[in-house]
Amino acid sequence: MKIILDENVPLPLGRFFPGHEVSTVQREGWAGAQNGDIIGLVDGVFDVLVLADKNLRYQQNLQHRRAALVELPANRWPLLKLIAAKITGAVERATPGSYTVVEM
Repeated sequence: MKIILDENVPLPLGRFFPGHEVSTVQREGWAGAQNGDIIGLVDGVFDVLVLADKNLRYQQNLQHRRAALVELPANRWPLLKLIAAKITGAVERATPGSYTVVEM
């Protein structure tokens, strides 16, 4: 599975996906791109986009995309590492075009 972390997602989260190809928006050279552009860039290249932007689903048309989106409840590493199992589970269960919200 190819996973990409949005630019506001802490980099250490990538360690929780062994056996998968993990990249970041920054590593791909897409830092600073608008959310709608990121979705277009990710779609067809990555399987899952992990993000912490709670407004994305209200601001963008998310129909007809292949990449799954997994929304985190926060972008602070101390909180996210406490729910790492929930996050990895959500990513593992993600299906093409799905939108999953991980709760604390």
